[in-house]
Amino acid sequence: MVPALIVLGVLGFLALVYFATYNGLVKAKVAVENAWSGIDVQLKRRYDLIPNLINTVKGYAKHEAGTFELVTKARTAAMGVPDGNVKEQAAAENILSGTLKSIFALSEAYPDLKANQNFLDLQNELSNTEDQIAASRRIYNSNVTILNTKVQSVPSNIVAGISGFKNAEFFELDAAERAAAEKAPEVSF
Repeated sequence: MVPALIVLGVLGFLALVYFATYNGLVKAKVAVENAWSGIDVQLKRRYDLIPNLINTVKGYAKHEAGTFELVTKARTAAMGVPDGNVKEQAAAENILSGTLKSIFALSEAYPDLKANQNFLDLQNELSNTEDQIAASRRIYNSNVTILNTKVQSVPSNIVAGISGFKNAEFFELDAAERAAAEKAPEVSF
């Protein structure tokens, strides 16, 4: 009788550990999904701002059609990435960010555009959106780190393997953006 109670106690304890670990993995996975939705909201906001920016710039730089076409294609490609494909989404967003920089570079060549209030407002909105995307990316990557640590750590890796939990992908900058972000600004007097 006593050995049976010991076995039942051990099995009960193992069941509690399993369920607690499983719930921790579920919580981490939901946090990753929630953080991704934050990125998704900001990306959609950026997608909505881009046509307005292009239309504003077109009035001043009609012969820059190639630049507008590149931005439009990059936006369409980024919007067309299947849900859940983080690596492909990151690559498409990095390309879109690069093409947007070319539009802002046009403002240097067109002083009237640079002084246009609509352009300045849109540029400011896009800049704020880019900051929000960066903040959302940090939150997402932090949650991915927590989930991936749980999926790879003992004993939660056993529960993760049994229950089908997988590592999540990071939403990363491309090499050029990473180098620019890591470079310290130069200050000279």
